[in-house]
Amino acid sequence: MTDGGPGPGRTWLLRLVIAFSFAQGAVSMARPAVSYRALSLGADERAVGVIAGVYALLPLFAAVPLGRRTDHGRCAPLLPIGVVLIAGGCALSGAVNSLAAMAAWSGVMGLGHLCFVIGAQSIVARQSAPAEQDRNFGHFTIGASLGQLVGPIAAGLLISEQDGAMARTSALALIVSAAVAAVALGSLWRIEHRAPVRARAEQDAKVPVHRILRTRGVPAGIFISLAVLSATDILTAYLPVVGEHRGIAPATVGLLLSLRAAATIACRLVMTPMIRLIGRTALLVTTCLVGGLLCAGIALPVPVWALALMLAVLGFCLGVGQPLSMTTVVQAAPDGARSTALALRLTGNRLGQVAAPASAGLVAGVAGAAAPFLMLGVLLVAAAGLGLRGGLRTQSTTGARGAKPARTDHAKR
Repeated sequence: MTDGGPGPGRTWLLRLVIAFSFAQGAVSMARPAVSYRALSLGADERAVGVIAGVYALLPLFAAVPLGRRTDHGRCAPLLPIGVVLIAGGCALSGAVNSLAAMAAWSGVMGLGHLCFVIGAQSIVARQSAPAEQDRNFGHFTIGASLGQLVGPIAAGLLISEQDGAMARTSALALIVSAAVAAVALGSLWRIEHRAPVRARAEQDAKVPVHRILRTRGVPAGIFISLAVLSATDILTAYLPVVGEHRGIAPATVGLLLSLRAAATIACRLVMTPMIRLIGRTALLVTTCLVGGLLCAGIALPVPVWALALMLAVLGFCLGVGQPLSMTTVVQAAPDGARSTALALRLTGNRLGQVAAPASAGLVAGVAGAAAPFLMLGVLLVAAAGLGLRGGLRTQSTTGARGAKPARTDHAKR
């Protein structure tokens, strides 16, 4: 963690990780709770898929405008706004008794998560030197993994299906998740470095979206991120459905999801030496390929211990894609468009979060609750193929040389 001059000092990244842990923990606790509450209100697999997809619908349209704003202004104000929207979406999802209202408040929760993530990722990009970006994005995403580790366990402990209590206990889990999100506000003070005021012409300049999308490395980074996040999202939303069909208790499902998250944390702790050993491209391709095969394997009627082993290895593989796709997109993006490029990456993520659960709901309705995992396997194998074609090779070597120092505000200062 580096000290970038006046402002938050050396602790900014640690405090950002702490805040992200609570914000993501709230979301990771709320997502399975929303699924269980929907099931208790009479939803079928298709309805669960639609509600999971609405979570990403508002962010799909808001990401690029928020990225534009962040490119030409401060990042930090998006963080408390995001926390408030997450907390409100969680609490109100637990208070309503209509599937349509649950879907709407799930969308508000997703918008809050988007605001927080765009602001936080932009801060990491601005305040990290090029040679530090892989490491700092890896550390930043540990916050997400910590939240994904604790959130499902907490949800599983609170939610009970005995004596018809699932509606009440899932609502309680959503209220608790709102309180968890609010804790994130305590770590957000003075987290952004003071930047010099830009000239008016520089503030008004906007790099066209089509130019960003044509930049080598950006499309590949966006697609790999979409595939990896879709896998994580479907796991969170549909493992409870698989558990219901196979007779696995909610507490056990929570432990399985948290095991996946723990393996992701372990991956990110050792990611820098893995990059040095085999290179960024080889690491991305290998983990996407293995992850795809394991996702398809979840569709098999394996015992719980085998499912736990598969989820642990899958979690390790899924830990690579998100931080490295962030670095790839940041280093590839044109000057003055880093936040917009990150927002486009998040737009791709949210597009996957809209399309993947909706498609999963249709597939599950026709072929059974485990079938969506076959779809995820195909998506991850396709991501591995895109990486193998060389879409990331140029950026991989660029990152290793520490080139393009002008692309970080930290280096400029």
